[in-house]
Amino acid sequence: MNRVSLVGRLTKEPDLRHTTSGRAVCQFTVAINRTFTNQQGQREADFIPVVTWDKTAENLAKYMHKGSLISVDGRIQTRNYDDKDGKKVYVTEVIAQSVQFLESKNANGSIDMMPQPPIMDEEMAPETVTMEKDPFETFGQTIEISDNDLPF
Repeated sequence: MNRVSLVGRLTKEPDLRHTTSGRAVCQFTVAINRTFTNQQGQREADFIPVVTWDKTAENLAKYMHKGSLISVDGRIQTRNYDDKDGKKVYVTEVIAQSVQFLESKNANGSIDMMPQPPIMDEEMAPETVTMEKDPFETFGQTIEISDNDLPF
């Protein structure tokens, strides 16, 4: 299985281009902080190249900017090509299948985190339901299932 999930910040403005057939493609790099610090006590980051296509590419270029916090789900892809000097170049990148914008800019230009669900107070709390019978009282006992009940 080839699946990648990343959460990080854009290192520069997304690069939106179009193929000769008119498909939108956007390339960008996501900086992801490591969970540990180095010997000097500083936190390091990894810089992961990402590519996305079509409407996702257009929306990313339109709404996200350098420093924006995003979530990327996709797959790793490797490819190679010969550069202008004839030297073979190997590229490993994430092909994004979905991108989530984790923060937005408000009217005065400052960044807000995406809205969180409201915190429940006592007035908003759902009613407590009490059950007359323990739903787990038969736990551990054998349950009879016929072959006709199985989906396979």
